[in-house]
Amino acid sequence: MRKRGMRKQLLIGFAGAAAVAAFAAPVVKLSAAETIARAVIPAEREEAQKVPMPPVFHVEYTELDGPVFADAQGRTLYFWPNTTMRNGVTGDPKNQSMCTDKVQTHTAGLMSPYPPGLELPELKTRKSCLDMWPAVYAADDAKPVGAFTVITGKDGKKQWAYDQHALYTSDQDKVPGDVNGASTKGGQGDGPAARDVAQVPSAVPPGFLVRTSAEGRMLLNDKNYSVYMWDKDQANKSNCDAACTRSWVPVVASVAAQPQGEWSIFERSPGVRQWAFRKKPLYTYALDAETRSQQGSDIPGWHNVYVQKAPAFPKEFTQQDSETGVVLADAKGKTIYTYNCADDSVDQLSCDSMDSPQSYRLAICGGGKVERCLRDWPYVVAAKDAKSTSRTWSVVEVDPQTGHAAEPGKGLKVWAYQGQPVYTHILDKKPGDLLGNGNGEFGGSRNGFRAFILRDDFFGGR
Repeated sequence: MRKRGMRKQLLIGFAGAAAVAAFAAPVVKLSAAETIARAVIPAEREEAQKVPMPPVFHVEYTELDGPVFADAQGRTLYFWPNTTMRNGVTGDPKNQSMCTDKVQTHTAGLMSPYPPGLELPELKTRKSCLDMWPAVYAADDAKPVGAFTVITGKDGKKQWAYDQHALYTSDQDKVPGDVNGASTKGGQGDGPAARDVAQVPSAVPPGFLVRTSAEGRMLLNDKNYSVYMWDKDQANKSNCDAACTRSWVPVVASVAAQPQGEWSIFERSPGVRQWAFRKKPLYTYALDAETRSQQGSDIPGWHNVYVQKAPAFPKEFTQQDSETGVVLADAKGKTIYTYNCADDSVDQLSCDSMDSPQSYRLAICGGGKVERCLRDWPYVVAAKDAKSTSRTWSVVEVDPQTGHAAEPGKGLKVWAYQGQPVYTHILDKKPGDLLGNGNGEFGGSRNGFRAFILRDDFFGGR
């Protein structure tokens, strides 16, 4: 994910102090340096399609998910996809909102093997669905625009919807461009139903797709196979000869195709037109057996194409080879893990942030005992001079005894990914060990720990 690092960066103009102050949800007080550091995106950012939208919305550029729809205060918009779980259905049906202000008190039994009716933890401080996912309400005179429509929620209030999905913001987002409410780590097995980001369609020509990966926003063809570029090519000129094209298949542009934005078309031979992105000719790799592969980038001089690279990981981190592929590791080579959690209530609330009930994490990492958790799953402590360099990777202060955020200057400074602390595992002894991977329920995707895999094509996403 971080092999080539971030390119020259620029500020998101909208993410100034005024926009941050306009957030209705509680915000994190950042120093000027932190605000600037957390409000940057690559200069080579993903272009968004120009689509009609109500004047209360705009496009916000994010580090991991590219362009997203946001409200007037810069808060990312999300939706709750309707999903069939092992023992029932959760999420919003089309043009309906199932998120209410009722505080759920018991499990729903949507994910086996746990039955419904078990009391949820920390009920005195438990939030409702609308507390964690504030509905994006519409004015009484709001009119549909493009794919944006107006629906009526269970509370009788008008609410915005996009592509027939009711829209929400997240209480986890602190500044414009945050996408902490949804995760790009990917799910597997019998994991919970996650909220999704309302992404703006990427401005790519027909025949191409863009998907979020560990390295960044990866360019694919319409069959989901990776697209590559070659160092030996020149601007809008291919040096890949007949022998070369047996393995590296030029991405041919149709007769009707037209250049657009950063996309150009050149004639590689009489009557044969080839696509180029940012003037680099594009190819697929004939030996790619899987979709979204990065294996072509193992060939010297060849690289996957990204319309926007993910931010660089902290400079003290390393990359290590493992039996599964390349993993992110700390300065000593120990694999880094993220913690994932969503409860089994009807509203499927996340439980992996520092302000969530910590009983879930403590049960997995130490059988409910803080000391065991700190021994077996230690936080990745940040170096004394470490600073947040992006929204994605930040330094946070945690109270190690409670797992909640600590007052400034009174906690342990640790590294966090999308606002959530990261960990190492006691059983990992040498670089590349993955003995903590999938520790928890359903491979760590519902409640547990998963290794930070840099090579998505080896292990189905982070």
